[in-house]
Amino acid sequence: MSEYKDRLFGMTLTELQNVAQTLSLPKFVAKQMADWLYKKGIDSIDQMGNISQKNRDLLSQSYEIGKVKPASEWVSVDGTKKYLFEVGQKYAIESVYIPEDDRATLCVSCQVGCKMNCEFCMTGKQGFSANLTTNEILNQIASIPDSAKLTNVVYMGMGEPMDNLDAVLKSLEILTSEWGYAWSPKRITVSTVGLKKGLGKFLAESRCHLAVSLHNPFPQQRREFMPAEKAWSITDVIDEIKKYDFSGQRRVSFEYTMFKGWNDSDKHATALAELLAGLECRVNLIRFHTIPGAKIEGTSNETMVSFRDKLNKKGITATIRRSRGEDIFGACGMLSSNN
Repeated sequence: MSEYKDRLFGMTLTELQNVAQTLSLPKFVAKQMADWLYKKGIDSIDQMGNISQKNRDLLSQSYEIGKVKPASEWVSVDGTKKYLFEVGQKYAIESVYIPEDDRATLCVSCQVGCKMNCEFCMTGKQGFSANLTTNEILNQIASIPDSAKLTNVVYMGMGEPMDNLDAVLKSLEILTSEWGYAWSPKRITVSTVGLKKGLGKFLAESRCHLAVSLHNPFPQQRREFMPAEKAWSITDVIDEIKKYDFSGQRRVSFEYTMFKGWNDSDKHATALAELLAGLECRVNLIRFHTIPGAKIEGTSNETMVSFRDKLNKKGITATIRRSRGEDIFGACGMLSSNN
């Protein structure tokens, strides 16, 4: 691809209409372009068969489709696949394809690295380099070999979605709009460590599911492992979430990676249940996947089961998430383009 051409893939219908207007093309050409880009999945402007050759040539002078294949692929013993994509001139990001019996999920990245610097996350340890564009977010979905098999997408890869919210919201618009991929919002989950500044906008402008990386119900302890707590307290974040309705088809879940002696006691289970009381939600308990240089240790399976049962008895639906792709550094908290 030429660095001098704008990319059509990743543009909303409004943006495609602006392209048509700029080039003095008929307004209906924008809808035709959207159809080719998102429903037919073309790779070249020349493939837009119902647009005249003259207009295709005009488009090609300033624009390209802008889809890029993965640069590398790793396959886990459990069938999970991790992909590395080159972005820009000097960066790379990773995404993870997770096949199951009745579904196939892609975990996508929204930033190169991450600013949040959570103690237990390799992406955070990498540091932050750049926000991804809408094109680079959606390219992960469109350009993997198993793209047609996808049933779900989770924004749980590299980066903090609420820290790149405009590009994330545009990607969600394209995924869920009738002129785009026409996915149900129920197929998409967006995660956050709890950036309150973007949370309200996301909840108001999207119907996709929300996942909050909680990990400790006590703000002072949470701050030790999650510096974002200093700016956005988890108690304030949950108060914000409680303003919205999650009793219907939209879900909110809380991610809780368990660490020995830090967040796995009875008092933590009790405090967590009290924090989430009155909120229709689910808690996903996650095994800690050891990362290089980590001085922390994961909780035993027995303690995780006991913690889950305590939450369930207190009226909080809790499950233990199955680990996938750990052998290829594709599991939760293990993504890093510095690998």
